[in-house]
Amino acid sequence: MIRSMTALLVHGVPDTTSLWAPMSALLQDFEIELAALPGFGCDLPSDFGGSKDDYVQWLIERIETIGAPVDLVAHDWGALLAQRVAQLRPDLLRSLAFGSGPLDESYVWHDTAQAWQTPEVGEAVMEGILAMSPEDRALILVAGGAPPALAREQANSWDSRMSISILGLYRSVIDPDSIWPQLNSPVGCPSLVLWGADDVHAPPEFGGRVAKRIDAELLVFEGCAHWWPWARAEETAEALKKLWAST
Repeated sequence: MIRSMTALLVHGVPDTTSLWAPMSALLQDFEIELAALPGFGCDLPSDFGGSKDDYVQWLIERIETIGAPVDLVAHDWGALLAQRVAQLRPDLLRSLAFGSGPLDESYVWHDTAQAWQTPEVGEAVMEGILAMSPEDRALILVAGGAPPALAREQANSWDSRMSISILGLYRSVIDPDSIWPQLNSPVGCPSLVLWGADDVHAPPEFGGRVAKRIDAELLVFEGCAHWWPWARAEETAEALKKLWAST
């Protein structure tokens, strides 16, 4: 039986909606929609600003088109956007599940992110990535912790639009005065925090911190790095079913 409520899945960087393919296949009895962030495997509108605030406004409008509160599921940068939506528009959420995107006052961006944030250096990094063959690009992504099959998807989707979008996002969080506040209290709906125990980009203690602050259930995947939606698709799907049954 198809569930009447909609679950909206939001990917991060450097992903596209293909991140959710293994998990979506396990949730065919549910109404699932995939949110493709502008510039990530889809068009980057010429009038789109590309900052974190532009993306969160885009996500708010995307949810509004559904016409009812959603079960929001988000990873990485998608998780940052989802947490901001929870702050600005909690009325849009029926439940919230997110992870591997630390909106935390003590978080320091990883080395690759800092390179992207640096003028000229970020452009040079992107130029080098785009000059690689998809096979070599995939090897770099695997070295960063991506599962090999997902790395191939990421490598084939990484184009100039994605490079521009990544730089815009990461450079919109350089100014400390522009950083969104961390979530410090329950968001008003059933919530779940998911994290890989071996995540080097966003260590799991950040998942524990936010889960405690917002009184959410915490699920840490042992032996899993950053990309739990792909690497732990079955366990994630079961956890989501449990969360959605509680709403």
